[in-house]
Amino acid sequence: MTKKAAAVAPVLVRHVIWLGWKLVVFLSFALCFIALLRLHFYPDISSPTNSLSRTRWRSRIPRYNFDGPPKIAFLFLARLNLPLDFLWGTFFENADAANFSIYIHSAPGFVFDETTSRSHFFYSRQLTDSIQVAWGESSMIEAERLLLATALQDPANQRFVLLSDSCVPLYNFSYIYRYLMASSRSFVDSFLDLKDGRYHPKMAPVIPRDKWRKGSQWISLIRSHAEVVVDDEVVLPVFKKFCKRRPAVDTSKGKLNLVSEFNPQMNAIRLTDWGIKLQKQHNCIPDEHYVPTLIAMSELEGEIERRTLTYTLWNQSATKMDNKAWHPVTFNYADASPKRLKEIKDINHVHYESEARTEWCQTNSTFVPCFLFARKFSRGAAMRLLSEGVVGPFDASSLLGNS
Repeated sequence: MTKKAAAVAPVLVRHVIWLGWKLVVFLSFALCFIALLRLHFYPDISSPTNSLSRTRWRSRIPRYNFDGPPKIAFLFLARLNLPLDFLWGTFFENADAANFSIYIHSAPGFVFDETTSRSHFFYSRQLTDSIQVAWGESSMIEAERLLLATALQDPANQRFVLLSDSCVPLYNFSYIYRYLMASSRSFVDSFLDLKDGRYHPKMAPVIPRDKWRKGSQWISLIRSHAEVVVDDEVVLPVFKKFCKRRPAVDTSKGKLNLVSEFNPQMNAIRLTDWGIKLQKQHNCIPDEHYVPTLIAMSELEGEIERRTLTYTLWNQSATKMDNKAWHPVTFNYADASPKRLKEIKDINHVHYESEARTEWCQTNSTFVPCFLFARKFSRGAAMRLLSEGVVGPFDASSLLGNS
């Protein structure tokens, strides 16, 4: 090797090392820049709340443009049939068919046809993938999600109203349609009630305590909020695990609630008051918490009216074993008088004691009646609504002919 070649070798080595360090520095800056961009567009990736917020633009529901008027999807959650179908039939008879659609979640295998319904509007409107539902269990909110998911397949459906099989409309279709379409908000009863003891500490950190809400399950959603409910994969699993109804105590059995229990420490059998033990178990009713809590976690409370559109009259239980339970009163024929209906329609605010909040019922800064629907109504009460012409013109002879 010549002296010139020997002198050049160290220079090449130093040049290669310098280029290597330059490449490392460049890549480091590039990675830092990418990380900053990711933090900017996806802040706090580990946060359940932010994860839920992003479901609004990553919905699995296909998006289609549609021509024609927007529709209200009426979602009926039924035990089996719809006992007040004759009333709803008249309600829909006085509506434009292009303005509404109907979906029913009933018992698996139950079919709505001329043998099971007195109104053709309900024929074949049942879901084909319905599940068995038990009151106070997560199956109730799963059924609600099935109804929403099915209704979302029609792009014309822009409002989604959840109704029970004992719900009645308080106005004709035209009024209800204008009321719902005039507002760009959902109607979700939602309030803080930290004293009820239903929040389970193990729900954290997925469901923070400050996002826990309570409210009526009878909701009215705009389309984007319905998509949030259907897309949820974060809150529902926690509800299934930690929000469960406490088994009911049969107070009619009296001392039969006393059962034997084996105590291995004492190697003996002792009597235990099963009813008292049950009262100490954690109790949670999923359908009274799921949607309002999901909306709060999705940072959407600013887009809703925090009230329900369905009137319910509550009567406190007088039983000793369940003295904190409230039950909806059933309206019979005598209760559905014009005077009583006017009292319900004249309600213009709702007060929430747990928040010291009064919700004045408004749509676009205009004061409106709080309620469009009511429950629980018997067949006799529904018949009286028909005779009073609440939902529209009605020919009683047509009902008698189909009964």
